[in-house]
Amino acid sequence: MRTVLETKDVRKSLKKVPPEIRKKYKAWVEVVKSGGSSNLKNFPGFKDKKLQGSLRECRASRLNIQYRVIYKEDKTVKEIIVLKVTPHKYEEV
Repeated sequence: MRTVLETKDVRKSLKKVPPEIRKKYKAWVEVVKSGGSSNLKNFPGFKDKKLQGSLRECRASRLNIQYRVIYKEDKTVKEIIVLKVTPHKYEEV
């Protein structure tokens, strides 16, 4: 079982996203709690991938065609740190 940590900005931004995105995000949280990013391959709709460039330490999962959740995974302490839930526009975190 992993711990999912959210930044204050994530909690704030989740209030502004459509309700179906919040619902999908909650499902995503349950999937990564049970098995981390490796468990996401069992759910192809999330299309999880490693990012490149300045975000190369991060991963992103699709919540719908527009919204993504950007996160880091610390496998040694079994923590998932959610950095952003954002429309598909990657920028410096």
